[in-house]
Amino acid sequence: MNKVIISGRVVRDADVRYSQTVNGSMAVARYTLAVDRAFKKEGEQAADFINCIAFGKNGEFAEKYLHQGTKIIVEGRWQTGNYTNKDGQKVYTNDCVVERHEFCESRTNQKSNNNGIMGGNASSDSFMSIPDNVADEGLPFN
Repeated sequence: MNKVIISGRVVRDADVRYSQTVNGSMAVARYTLAVDRAFKKEGEQAADFINCIAFGKNGEFAEKYLHQGTKIIVEGRWQTGNYTNKDGQKVYTNDCVVERHEFCESRTNQKSNNNGIMGGNASSDSFMSIPDNVADEGLPFN
């Protein structure tokens, strides 16, 4: 069984593209979730950054509703892959293929949390450790 359920905040607005299929076009949304780690060193805040991909109606949902800082629960499956980059090196990928989204907070709570986070105030949902491969400009938290 391949089943993933994760909860976190959307790092930046979803990147949505439309792919042509025999039945018309299909939305393909890619976004990253910042997921707080349950176990961390004492006094340290840490997060994992999970790449998510949503197809079809889930992709359209992401385009319409998932914005920077939105707290959601994602249900899906884990998918690994690889490709060769332009330098000839093999790159391995890990993605959560989204089958379902759910909001974790009301719109009012989301707006008040985003204002506090963007204003530089520390909140209980903020994360401090950002891996080197994630650009930090525009992250919804400090």
